[in-house]
Amino acid sequence: MDKQFESLLEESVRLHGHLCAGQVLGVRMSLLGLREIGISDPKGADRKQIIVVVEMDRCATDAVQSVTGCSLGKRTMKFKDYGKMAATFINLGTGKAVRVLAREDSRIRAKERFPEHENKYAGQLQTYRGLSDRELFDVMEVAVHIAPEDMPGRPLSRIACSGCGEQVQDGREVYLSGSACCRTCAGEGYYMVISSDPAAVRYAKKT
Repeated sequence: MDKQFESLLEESVRLHGHLCAGQVLGVRMSLLGLREIGISDPKGADRKQIIVVVEMDRCATDAVQSVTGCSLGKRTMKFKDYGKMAATFINLGTGKAVRVLAREDSRIRAKERFPEHENKYAGQLQTYRGLSDRELFDVMEVAVHIAPEDMPGRPLSRIACSGCGEQVQDGREVYLSGSACCRTCAGEGYYMVISSDPAAVRYAKKT
């Protein structure tokens, strides 16, 4: 692989914490996706022109963040929990978008190329370095609509939940019988409150 790849892989490993096959996949996926949509300087001149949608909460996502500079906090990375080793790269300036999907048969190639490896991940790491983009990924041009409330920038709205009173930003509220609710109060929550700090509750009521 070229010097650019090796440099970006090193940077990704520093962010992620260790070298793994997912890091190689994520770096290569990002380089391919950026090239296909015409983004050459994602952390510099083009930083406001790119959004990435990742479909996995795995190692490769850290690599995508490292290479592209996109993140959830900047609202330039979107996470869709599809459980697929795929990411979509969007050029906001031109509207061009491509989805890059890791080919499943690359795992088979790794077994065929390095059958001596007891650790299959070591074989995958070496294989993913050597395969061509065509062998490693499927690329498809796609159309993606990014709603105004999902774009980077200040929140477009803030509304208090009629149930718990917590503020909900950017149109994430839902309406029950005409009243705005957060998703937790609407029955879509991921947590159940066991107890709360009485002091914090008293402070919240005063403010």
